[in-house]
Amino acid sequence: MYFKNVDFSELKVLLFDGNKSITVVTHINPDGDAIGSALALSNLFVNMGHHANVIVPNNFPSFLRWMKNAEKIVVASKSPDKTSQLIKDAEILFAVDFNDISRIIEFNDAWNKSRGYKVLIDHHPNPKILTNLILSVTEVSSASELVYQFIQTIGAVEYVDKDVATCIYTGIMADTGCFSFNSSFTSTFNTVADLIDKGIDKDKIYDLVYDNYSFDRMRLLGYCLNNKLTHLPEKGAAYITITQKELKDHNFKIGDTEGFVNMPLSIKGINISALFIEKKNMIKVSIRSKGAIPVNKMAEEHFNGGGHVNAAGGESYESLDETVDKFVNLLSNQNYNVTD
Repeated sequence: MYFKNVDFSELKVLLFDGNKSITVVTHINPDGDAIGSALALSNLFVNMGHHANVIVPNNFPSFLRWMKNAEKIVVASKSPDKTSQLIKDAEILFAVDFNDISRIIEFNDAWNKSRGYKVLIDHHPNPKILTNLILSVTEVSSASELVYQFIQTIGAVEYVDKDVATCIYTGIMADTGCFSFNSSFTSTFNTVADLIDKGIDKDKIYDLVYDNYSFDRMRLLGYCLNNKLTHLPEKGAAYITITQKELKDHNFKIGDTEGFVNMPLSIKGINISALFIEKKNMIKVSIRSKGAIPVNKMAEEHFNGGGHVNAAGGESYESLDETVDKFVNLLSNQNYNVTD
């Protein structure tokens, strides 16, 4: 359905003609879709008889560590030499859930130098990464759903067991906010139906991802909603700011702020929300919207980032206050006007 006029012949020969060394990589600060799609592919390839590895640029949240072989994921920032060697030795490389080489800055040089056959599977617009095969579909719910479509297309569904299906479902669930956005096509639910037939326990998956946070994370969320949420009803917007000190005071761990940016959208009349997190050398910017408000353009044009129409992110190298002021001023721009 999604891959019309794509020639898979060379890749299929590689995948179905003898065991191969395969490396799957995903983006910095990996989320549920990134880890889910990467592990789905690697576990599938192991089932096919290949030797497969997953590499991430930096650490990932503890609530995603229960999926099969998550403990084997190589973190590039901790193991740079091993990362370079795995990429160098790989006969096939897959990049999932990102569209720009800057998203794997920790090992992009090794990626570019690799002689392996490279495949991109992603759902973000305008891919900018060197690959032999680009499977980029922006309409799809998630990279994980696209991974399943890829598996179907190459004729490898027989290798999708419960563990692979679980990883795919986790990614779809995470990137659609439990099917509250980016999930209006029947293909998404047809995929989920197939995964249920493979034996996944969707209720348990939800529990492992969303009912598995730390007490400190809950305290941080409460603190942010009570003290750091700014409401701009006249602009149909709201935002949250978090400083480094506030993160430290709440024993911040990677993944603790996951989902915070979506919270203001539950306020009546709010159609755009943002989260600004102070890092050592920059401000991390996350933006969400409802309807046709193109926050991906806002992120790309003003915050060195990009993403989807309703979900985007970027970075700012100005101060926290200056970054917030820029965002608030942009709300008056007719391209992002949310009160009309």
